[in-house]
Amino acid sequence: MSKNNQILLEELVRQELENCEEQMTLSDFFEFYSSSQILKGYELSYDEIQSGLVGESLDGGADSIYLFINGDLVKEDEDPKEKYKKNVDIEMIFIQSKYENSFGEDAMLKLSRLCKNLFDFDFVRSDYEKRYNDSVLDAFELFRRCYLGLITKRPRLKISFYYASKGIDVHPNVIAQGSDLVREVSETLPGSNVNISFIDADKLVRLAQERPNDVFRLRVSEAPMSTSEQVFIALTRLSDYFKFITDADGKPLKHIFESNVRDYQGKTDVNIEIQDTLENPGNEEFWWLNNGVTILASEASAPGGKELVIHNPEIVNGLQTSSEIQRFFSQNKARLETDARDILIRVIVPENEKTRDRIIRATNSQTPIPKASLRATDQIHRQIEEFMRPRGLYYDRRKNFYKNEGKKPKDIISVPFMAQCLMSVLMQKPNYARARPSTLLEDDDAYDRLFHKNNDLSTYYLIATFGRRAEQYLKSLGKYSIPEINDIRFYVLYAVATIMTKNLYPANGLIGKTKVEDMTDDLLGRCANLAYDLYMDCGGNDKTAKGATLVDRMKEKLRIEVEI
Repeated sequence: MSKNNQILLEELVRQELENCEEQMTLSDFFEFYSSSQILKGYELSYDEIQSGLVGESLDGGADSIYLFINGDLVKEDEDPKEKYKKNVDIEMIFIQSKYENSFGEDAMLKLSRLCKNLFDFDFVRSDYEKRYNDSVLDAFELFRRCYLGLITKRPRLKISFYYASKGIDVHPNVIAQGSDLVREVSETLPGSNVNISFIDADKLVRLAQERPNDVFRLRVSEAPMSTSEQVFIALTRLSDYFKFITDADGKPLKHIFESNVRDYQGKTDVNIEIQDTLENPGNEEFWWLNNGVTILASEASAPGGKELVIHNPEIVNGLQTSSEIQRFFSQNKARLETDARDILIRVIVPENEKTRDRIIRATNSQTPIPKASLRATDQIHRQIEEFMRPRGLYYDRRKNFYKNEGKKPKDIISVPFMAQCLMSVLMQKPNYARARPSTLLEDDDAYDRLFHKNNDLSTYYLIATFGRRAEQYLKSLGKYSIPEINDIRFYVLYAVATIMTKNLYPANGLIGKTKVEDMTDDLLGRCANLAYDLYMDCGGNDKTAKGATLVDRMKEKLRIEVEI
């Protein structure tokens, strides 16, 4: 392999770091960069990629750890036992990233020791707290909780290791150590599918150069009906639809399902009926017995009669049907050539965002769905997005929309991050923000207070700006680890808001009177020192950050500050 790919990779990493405007070394940024490239198919947001980074001191050889169930990233406060019923696929991914021109045996040896210790279901956390950092221990505890919690569902388990570097060739000794790692983990977790991949400069460059397809072609059985230039109704073969929604390996194209507010529900009565219809065809047509699929697009046409050309497709209704079709043909590949059944497809080009959101709500109102799922279609979120965009922040209520547009990570505000910032300031609960990153939107009372229609739109912009700047400031100092930053950032935000408003309970009206320039580095420094010192005094771990003691002590200190 030519060294040119090493040179290209170094330039790619340097330019990406420059574009992100993060104050960190190329070596540290390479951990984020390599994870984002390796996990492209999972369609993770920038915040989700960041959440898996554990590579600091005491990382046990793992720079990033991610847990997926049925292709969805599992958050630390989720309860998969309630969500998944059957057909459960669990995958744990470890990524070792070295900004070096070679692959070393030491990385494999460390991972072997880590997995030997922590894949033991009897491991006691306190025995390893001085050996591995909190993020690593949390990741293994999450895996243990999910795997054991779903064990009666007979989950299929996959453990994937990736070792990324700027290297050109992998020495046979390193490959042998990798094989030993695979064998050891396979023995520890019998029945699991364990694999390792070495991601060299060539593979990373090719991953970086891959461009997501935004123009899809779907063959239809007959010329589609069109009520206008913006709407098409057609029947398409199940096999053609399977090819439309999957990649070359038959895996679902996650990005075209991002706007579907309904999670795959597993073995529900409806899905059992869909499975039965697929596996045991009767005299009735498949599309007679199924509601079909609704697809939104930025542009659509039928230039060839029996083909639809769809730009930026978003499947907003029909996830259950799509998932069962993907599962059926993945397990019965011979049927792809012989199955002549059809599914009903509706393709709509919405006139505007309001229409788009109304379609999503209307096509997902038949059966109960998780409360948080429809939140992003509420009018308030569209208003926040429109208010923040001209001010240089991009509210990502449509997951990865702005990431795909090439906006900088620091300028993108996800809905969960916004909720965490609001919880920290408006409800003075930075501990809740740390403990419940993905479930805040499930609580009706909290949601109504955080996203109340009477809140000034500038409040959302200011709090999001303060939250992101606090996070960036902590990173720029270079003296806090990633786990420590995750633990204290919302405490720093709350302290900043309290001091700027001179009130222990900074409400909407008070925040609205502040200015972005009020948040000086001097103020951030004082609040960071306050939060970190109290955090360490109270225990200095994630349990400290999630508990009540730290926030109570901080309020005592801030009360004195405000009174002065």
